[in-house]
Amino acid sequence: MSFAVIKTGGKQYKVKASEILKVEKLENSKPENKIEFKEILAYGNDKNIEVGLPIIQGAKVEAELIKNGKYRTVLIFKKRRRKNSRRKNGHRQQYSLIKINKIYSKDGSIISEAKQKTKTTTKVEKKIVQKTSK
Repeated sequence: MSFAVIKTGGKQYKVKASEILKVEKLENSKPENKIEFKEILAYGNDKNIEVGLPIIQGAKVEAELIKNGKYRTVLIFKKRRRKNSRRKNGHRQQYSLIKINKIYSKDGSIISEAKQKTKTTTKVEKKIVQKTSK
């Protein structure tokens, strides 16, 4: 199983093809857009691993933006005792939900690729044929 370690939003993520994950909100991006991560720290599979110093030049990960959203509200409540002083605040962190499609090595070859969904309609067609023949 091939993987890559990418850096985005000040964090590092170990990703695999066809994996869906939440990252810090990506600016100027709309749903159904393609995104390329060029800060690849390492990539490899079960047998061999290539590690960059600090990044691998030429390697990239291609992803698709599914949606932008917000996490649940985190309440911040500050109180100073015996002074009748209190403050309540809330925060909702924004995120981007992405799906990893392809992982490229430094020479441009594809290491791993997500499988495309195919719809199977054979069962439905058989039922329609049986109903019409009666």
